[in-house]
Amino acid sequence: MSRKLFGTDGVRGRANSWPMTAELALKLGAAAGRYFRRDESSAHRVVIGKDTRLSGYMLENALTAGLTSTGMNVLLLGPVPTPAVGYLTRSMRADVGVMISASHNPHQDNGIKFFGPDGFKLSDAAETEIEAMVAGEILPARPENIGRAKRIEDGRGRYQEFVKTSFPHGLRLDGLKVVIDCANGAAYRAAPEVLWELGAEVIPVGVAPNGTNINDRCGSTHPETAAEAVVAHGAHVGISLDGDADRVMILDETGRVADGDQIMALLAARWAEEGRLSGGALVATVMSNLGLERFLQGRGLRLERTAVGDRYVVERMREGGFNLGGEQSGHIVMTDYATTGDGLIAALQFLAEMVRTGTPASELTRTFETVPQLLKNVRFPDGVRPLEVAAVQRAIQESEARIAGRGRILIRKSGTEPLIRVMAECEDEGLLIQVVDEIVGAVQAAV
Repeated sequence: MSRKLFGTDGVRGRANSWPMTAELALKLGAAAGRYFRRDESSAHRVVIGKDTRLSGYMLENALTAGLTSTGMNVLLLGPVPTPAVGYLTRSMRADVGVMISASHNPHQDNGIKFFGPDGFKLSDAAETEIEAMVAGEILPARPENIGRAKRIEDGRGRYQEFVKTSFPHGLRLDGLKVVIDCANGAAYRAAPEVLWELGAEVIPVGVAPNGTNINDRCGSTHPETAAEAVVAHGAHVGISLDGDADRVMILDETGRVADGDQIMALLAARWAEEGRLSGGALVATVMSNLGLERFLQGRGLRLERTAVGDRYVVERMREGGFNLGGEQSGHIVMTDYATTGDGLIAALQFLAEMVRTGTPASELTRTFETVPQLLKNVRFPDGVRPLEVAAVQRAIQESEARIAGRGRILIRKSGTEPLIRVMAECEDEGLLIQVVDEIVGAVQAAV
């Protein structure tokens, strides 16, 4: 069966438009409830978290109705980071976890992600089966077996206490001035509180959500906001999370931004020195910089590449027994601590290195020399398939021939937005710009 609902990170779209409607959310909740509760023998439970989007109220209620209609007992966490849902699904012995979030997307969008009882995101096979159930008739529970719903007031607190256990015992953040940009999103309370409790002087940014300002000129997709705060306050470091706090960007004391590749390189090298890097490898996607791969090779380590999407990184980590992976965009997955990307835990690992070594952020964020990389996005309307247009395919082939032996080109359709992403790497920056612009021009002409 071809998948129409689920993308690379759950179901996502514009709020109040298919598939992000209350009607579809109700059916999706009922299908997930029936999938995880195949009989009437006993009570089952699901935890639901969300970020701060206005549409979260609508989708939360619709999902709750669908889930309880199939006999699931629903535990409502309120605004919490995506990794908190993964953690609490396991901790609270739930059968399934649900996160309502469109991550780094603007407030008009929303999404629904599912976690299995092990706290990991569902496999493609499970999502395909749930999608098939949405299209059919879903058997409701008998009247006496309809589920209940209740709010869990301490879910965020449980997650915060868990996060602090990832920070090395005996270390504190005393004396560190830290800017934390929460993108007006799910971590707007959790992240500043954790940093303060560990001893940091905290300068919070993006902590006043109003339902429509999530990711609005703040957060990991707009790190310049945190950079300005770092410079203005003379902070030692800045941390910029996205709307659901599963990704992070680190800013040094000058406001310079370090992406996920630099953070992963630092952690991989450190963990390898300590004998903690399972399998002698880091798992990252095809988007990660060639410089990261060269850095690892120079230390006798491997870079295992996957398709774009943190779920594919986690799948490869679980298959190969690796414990560190992530994406250039700032998803850092450490399965010793969490089942999915956790921006706050990744930030704490970075801060621990600052404290342990006494090294400024500007040095720790320059672990390797990057190969010049250029990424441009082209938006396309519904019904158009630009990568199938002959002129676009010709432009890609010609550009690949020109850059062969000196770099690489990666063209892909986004799994979360209607975008064609054109990325290339090359030591010759002039050639890099030329090949990207030629492909972008061809795609723009096609759409």
